[in-house]
Amino acid sequence: MRSAVLEESLSKLGRQFAERDWRYIDMQVGGSVEKYFAWPAPAGDNIMICVHRGKQIRELFHRQDFFFFNFAYSGDYGALSGSEDNRIVVHENECYIGQPFSGYALSADSEEEIIIIGVLIEREAFFKIFLPAISADARLFHFFLKPQTDKYADEYIRLRFDDSCNVRTLLEMMVIEYASPGEDTQAILQPLALALLMQVARRCRASRAEPEGEAPAGKIIRFMGEHAGALKLRDVAARFSYHPNYVSGLLRRVTGKTFSEISLEQRMRRAEILLKCTKLSVEDIALMLGYSSSSNFYKAFREYFGKSPREYLKA
Repeated sequence: MRSAVLEESLSKLGRQFAERDWRYIDMQVGGSVEKYFAWPAPAGDNIMICVHRGKQIRELFHRQDFFFFNFAYSGDYGALSGSEDNRIVVHENECYIGQPFSGYALSADSEEEIIIIGVLIEREAFFKIFLPAISADARLFHFFLKPQTDKYADEYIRLRFDDSCNVRTLLEMMVIEYASPGEDTQAILQPLALALLMQVARRCRASRAEPEGEAPAGKIIRFMGEHAGALKLRDVAARFSYHPNYVSGLLRRVTGKTFSEISLEQRMRRAEILLKCTKLSVEDIALMLGYSSSSNFYKAFREYFGKSPREYLKA
């Protein structure tokens, strides 16, 4: 049963959503013109909480310049995903995660009330504040950065959460805070949104099935790629119940490279993407990749690419 404060907050944000001026902007996509939403929140907000509430919900198919997390809080809802003829159903307790520029439209029609809680995060703020926390997960890392290299990738993530995840509680706290904002509301929303993202990362890992018949070396390399950072040989060996010397010899026999060479290669690939695709500082990137200092990162980058990060960007 929802509390009176939560019910009032859901109703308030639901009314605000219906009254908000969601102005579509025309944008050129290939040879056609499509609808587009710019960042809709008030100036200074980099997180926005929306509530879509009603039995019928309709949007024009559009693209948007932000990340969004739409959670089916009550009831199931339909959506057009990626294209105007691809209709999916998002069931209660499922979350749809969309990228900037991906095609999307809510399309709900029900005899019962539908409540969708949306968490919108401004693109640059996402890279600066939230990406570092989930960057160790290679698949999520590439998903969130994909629009920077392929602007109209039209990929999405759909996850189901059970009650043990506390995702509903996190979202309810965000709804209550955003419905009655104060000067520190954005500061309060940031750790809540971060906790939501960490739950997303955990659920993504739990839902992945390991490839059947995968060889030990393949499992180790995949694990290293999914946890890029300051990995230590002994920790990776312990994860698979092997001796470090066995892992070291196995990787060299299969790949011709040492553990350290594979780890460095994976970190530098991420560094390259982050430098090209975000406005993160070199210091932030070094921290994300597990370097104890930016000078250590500079040294590793120069040895690998033959130039400094700034020289690399100018090339």
